[in-house]
Amino acid sequence: MKKLIFIVFLASLVNMASCQSSGGPHGTIKQNISVNDFDNKLSAGNVQLIDVRTPEEYAQGHLKNAVNLNYNSDDFEKQIAKLDKTRPVMLYCLSGGRSGKAAGKMEDMGFAEVYNMDGGIMKWNSAGKPLENGSVTAKQDGMTVADLNKMTAGTKYVLVDYNATWCEPCKKMLPVLEALAEKKKDKLALIKVNADDHKQLMKEKGISSIPYLELYKDGKLIWSHNGLIEEDELLKETGL
Repeated sequence: MKKLIFIVFLASLVNMASCQSSGGPHGTIKQNISVNDFDNKLSAGNVQLIDVRTPEEYAQGHLKNAVNLNYNSDDFEKQIAKLDKTRPVMLYCLSGGRSGKAAGKMEDMGFAEVYNMDGGIMKWNSAGKPLENGSVTAKQDGMTVADLNKMTAGTKYVLVDYNATWCEPCKKMLPVLEALAEKKKDKLALIKVNADDHKQLMKEKGISSIPYLELYKDGKLIWSHNGLIEEDELLKETGL
């Protein structure tokens, strides 16, 4: 009988511990949220808004009241450690990659609530939401759709690669595209468009994530693809 009572008591303790450890008030919340949800949380106030891009990117346009803490700087962790761990932290970068990694670091450091804007500034711009300029002169927005149309006109196939220097998938795919363009140079031209340098074009075309590919023939868009793609698959889908 005493043994039975002990087993029941032990089971009760395990159950209590389980209840306390799941969904407790001190657990970390780390979420990727949409642009609209991000905007709504900002409007509610009492948050710490952090732009984890480089100072140069920040100066070209940032969310109102955002503090710039460069994810790639040597003292990034030291800087975020100065933030209030009990207040929600809102993070963003250009497309969500760096801020997603930063959110993971902050979760490990014990921050209570961390929210990463899915798609970053690119999707924020696509949604037509406002930005503020920094303290230095912003770069020109680069080419427009009209400019691109002139470049893709002609009898050749034209493959347009939308990329960025910080984008790891872009860097992985670029040698494949360059090799393909060389092999098929008699009928294919490759145009490389840096998303950072051509923001107006990205906005006009509604491109919110990279790498992004477009294939033109006689000036007409005949194929597009978002994300990484192997050469064999690209050739199969495009018929090049």
